[in-house]
Amino acid sequence: MYDRLMVFVAAAVALCAIAVGSAQIDPRTALAERAAWEALGKGQARQAASAFREAIAADPKNPRLHLGSGIAAMLERRDRDASDAFETALALDPKLTEARARLGLVQYRMGDTAGAIRTYETLVADAPSDADARGTLDRWRREQDLHDRMQNAVGSHFTVSFEGPAEAALAEQALESLDRAYWRIGQELGIYPSDPIRVVLYTTEQFRDITRSPTWVAGAYDGTIRVPMLGALGKPAELDRVLAHEFTHAVVRTLAARNVPTWLNEGLAAALESNDLEWANKLADKTRAVPLRALQSGFSRFNGDQAVLAYAASARAVRRMLDEAGGFAVANLLRDLGEGISLDAAFLHRFQRPFADFQVELAES
Repeated sequence: MYDRLMVFVAAAVALCAIAVGSAQIDPRTALAERAAWEALGKGQARQAASAFREAIAADPKNPRLHLGSGIAAMLERRDRDASDAFETALALDPKLTEARARLGLVQYRMGDTAGAIRTYETLVADAPSDADARGTLDRWRREQDLHDRMQNAVGSHFTVSFEGPAEAALAEQALESLDRAYWRIGQELGIYPSDPIRVVLYTTEQFRDITRSPTWVAGAYDGTIRVPMLGALGKPAELDRVLAHEFTHAVVRTLAARNVPTWLNEGLAAALESNDLEWANKLADKTRAVPLRALQSGFSRFNGDQAVLAYAASARAVRRMLDEAGGFAVANLLRDLGEGISLDAAFLHRFQRPFADFQVELAES
């Protein structure tokens, strides 16, 4: 979804730059809008959001400004604000397909698959040549049909959805595993999510179709924990590991909805998925030379062997952070990042030394 969003951002920046240049609007408003789109083009969502607010105050009936404000909010994972901005843009210009496409994506990310489907049905009707939109709509419909058939096992902190009676025992096993992870990881980080977390058990084929994950991925979290259940009943330790890993991602989202580098997110999940990090330590010689700043963005771009090294380097780094300063410090670091504080500033504050020094010591250890 993030890659699709960034394609949208690039297209929107190009189109709206043309519109700004040709529109008859107040010069100061035009400058604010241009600055906002340029910030978006550079990935500076926070600066873009501020510039769009300034421009909207001067020109509140400009649908392009609300579109840009929604994109900035979406990049910052302020999904409710993004949805409201896209709705406003569409109220001002119902044919603004860029806003409708993003509205569907943010609805899906918020868990409103039915709403996302309705939005994309309108989008496809307005833009029948958009093959990507048709493909996304078809995939969401298949997911909705599948989920409508599923049964639920409800626990104190999780709801596990599964397709039929044959998977009922696995669902109960998953609930027990998740409950253990909830208390163990919560104690480590000092955070216990209060909102129920949805978990869906799929066949391998269903999982690949819905998540579009690489073949090496064993689970996914996008607001919902999604796990392929092939062989899980015969491998309870593996089920525990995968569920704990994905639950950690849910905890990270609770602490910081944005600005978390992938190495920190995935490294924390890998470090806390079990008490055994020997697999990562065995790869120390190969991972020492991997700079964490090279692991800022998603790992799905890697092949299987590359992904193993990326996870190992990330897990070793975060394990060192946990051993050095404790889970509370890591949790507070995540909170700082979620509030827009830079990694360098947050790390210095929470760990009392520069992040660059930490990386050097990590490479030498």
